[in-house]
Amino acid sequence: MTASQTLPELGAQALGRALLARQHLLERTAHDPLAMVRHLGGLQAQAVPEPPYLGLLSRIEGFRPEQLTTLIEGRRVVRIALQRGTIHLVTAEDCLTLRPLLQPMLDRGLASNWGKRLPGVDLDRVASRARTLVEAEPLTFQHLGPLLAERFPAGDPAALAQAARCRLPLVQVPPRGLWGRSGPAAHTTAEHWLGRPLAADPSPDELVLRYLAAFGPATAADAQKWCGLTGLGAVLKRLAPQLLLFRDAHGRTLYDLPQAPRPDPSAPAPVRLLAPFDNLLLSHADRTRVLPEEYRPRVMTQNGIVLGSVLVDGLVAGVWRIEDGVLRVRAFGRLGRSDLAGIEGEGARVLAFGGDTGGRVAVDREA
Repeated sequence: MTASQTLPELGAQALGRALLARQHLLERTAHDPLAMVRHLGGLQAQAVPEPPYLGLLSRIEGFRPEQLTTLIEGRRVVRIALQRGTIHLVTAEDCLTLRPLLQPMLDRGLASNWGKRLPGVDLDRVASRARTLVEAEPLTFQHLGPLLAERFPAGDPAALAQAARCRLPLVQVPPRGLWGRSGPAAHTTAEHWLGRPLAADPSPDELVLRYLAAFGPATAADAQKWCGLTGLGAVLKRLAPQLLLFRDAHGRTLYDLPQAPRPDPSAPAPVRLLAPFDNLLLSHADRTRVLPEEYRPRVMTQNGIVLGSVLVDGLVAGVWRIEDGVLRVRAFGRLGRSDLAGIEGEGARVLAFGGDTGGRVAVDREA
């Protein structure tokens, strides 16, 4: 018998209920939006502007769009490339702490992609020049790239802009990402926007512990999938004496915080509508605790789009979108009467959040 086989086992439903509890998807909370953004380690914000707003709506009772807009305009939360190299909405403090921690992941991404189009270009000098330009005036990449090419003519303008994105903590300034407004993705540095430096020596231990608080119990591979870093297995092993250890149905070691919620696997899970690109579906190597593998291709498209999804009894059971004032659900299988009533209620809540109190909810079953 291996060491992992002696650990208590948590099945997929137990893991799913624990995850939903920590994500405040079993029961909505009265947390203020800033506290929720921090607890979640940010919200995926690649698409604009709806996903972060809808992500908070699904978790916070009484949430209103102006609450998040005020935080963005007040520079208390920012949009920046972080986990997995994708745009996230995070607190100002997390921006300054997480960005230097995730630099190795961003460096790998640059080297394997855009960096190949910059042979012989001094990337440190590119970053220095880009900093001067964007701190003088927020710039889109379409403007920044050609300006950098004036100084570095051997470099492809688009690749130069992406090198700046990797080497510098570039935040997208408002009105980008604001509910009902938005605007071009214009960038300046986090230090310039927030008036503070990046954290000098951020701890990967704190990163992992916060991941477990919002997404655990989890394996090392899960934590690495969430943030894009490698080598977190060693961090978890170092932290193991202060954690609880379990195993999943496949014998993999799961790590968790002792005081974190782990509800009974049979705890009721109400219907919820997840925002497009919700991190609930993107933050584990094994997503089957909430996303059945046979449904994954229907939720995550080949071109990288993650559709809004419907949770029924704790599992993804369909996708949704708003079209011409109708919130249209495509269910993957048969739904019970109470499930349909839950979808109707949640759909009406989403429509009302967007100001459409006269919209309707339509449920179609996938052929």
